[in-house]
Amino acid sequence: MPVDRRILNVAVKRGVTLGGSLIIIVFMTAVIIGATGYDTKILNALIEQRLQALKQSLQQREGITAEEIQQIIENERARLREIYGLDKPWYQRLIPMTIRTFKLELNVTSDDVANVAGLRIPVSVGDAIRAALPRTVIMITVAEIIAMAIAMPLAPYIAYKRGSLMDKGVVTYAAITNAAPLWWLAMIAIYLFGFKAGVAPTQYRQILSYLKWDQFTSAPIETLYNVFYFAYLPILVTVFAFLGGWLYSVRAVAIRVVAEDYVVVAKAKGLPERMVVRKYILRVIAGPVVTFIILGLASSIQGFIITETVFDWPGMGSLYYQAILSGDAPTILGLIYVTTLVYVLGRYILELLYVILDPRVKM
Repeated sequence: MPVDRRILNVAVKRGVTLGGSLIIIVFMTAVIIGATGYDTKILNALIEQRLQALKQSLQQREGITAEEIQQIIENERARLREIYGLDKPWYQRLIPMTIRTFKLELNVTSDDVANVAGLRIPVSVGDAIRAALPRTVIMITVAEIIAMAIAMPLAPYIAYKRGSLMDKGVVTYAAITNAAPLWWLAMIAIYLFGFKAGVAPTQYRQILSYLKWDQFTSAPIETLYNVFYFAYLPILVTVFAFLGGWLYSVRAVAIRVVAEDYVVVAKAKGLPERMVVRKYILRVIAGPVVTFIILGLASSIQGFIITETVFDWPGMGSLYYQAILSGDAPTILGLIYVTTLVYVLGRYILELLYVILDPRVKM
């Protein structure tokens, strides 16, 4: 079968499977929310926000009494309750709720969640996520990419030199970073570099003032400097914590390849170490390493709740945290959908890459 036809078949089959998984996860979440009464809270909050906006609009009109305004509000409330199905049992609202989730047409119900996004109610869940996501990308995803970029070329060489002083140092470093929680490292870093040395901020919520498009267009250099000033310590701390795990994981994969006969023969021929590492080790471990990279990047956008709370960093983790604390069901549902969607897309890309990188993979 031609390669392009084979890839197309895999793309269709995996797309259907993973797309179905996404639909099932969102639907089951909607079932849980509906059965516990959260969907009623969601819809009532949505209705009240619309009624509040209507009331403010009516109050600005001249010649309308308070009684007339109240009557219009009550009529509109009854109409909206019928439109959103609040006059029906929760299980009859499942499909509309799931569809609204896929479209991110739910509204934030908590002021605390809106504050994390840097917006004011009324605000949609989609807008809140679009505001918080770039901040998590700056802090977590960028740090993940930097750690990957360091580990990819270095870890195979460390595996090639198994038992050396460098190898033992990497194993020790990985053990320390895996044992020390990221949020604890963040607290130590803020204390040392923020409060003691004074070379880093002690409050990071101010980055909200600079991550705006009009700021970049009006003063790009100054804005980039301010973003860097608030972001560099969280990024460095996260890189320090991630790098040990990346070095150890890639090294563990490469060690199995180093013991293969063809690598031993390449060594015996006297080939340069760099050539052996690049041609005989790095190429072979490309598949597992690509898996680490794709899934690592996909998971990075979820944010880190405790670490972002320590830095007071208004990203996806903080959004999750405030949504859970305030019982903001629409935001919780939207976050579950978005993070699951990114993971499913990552898995889909992996499935295609497996077929491209390894022709032995069957459909």
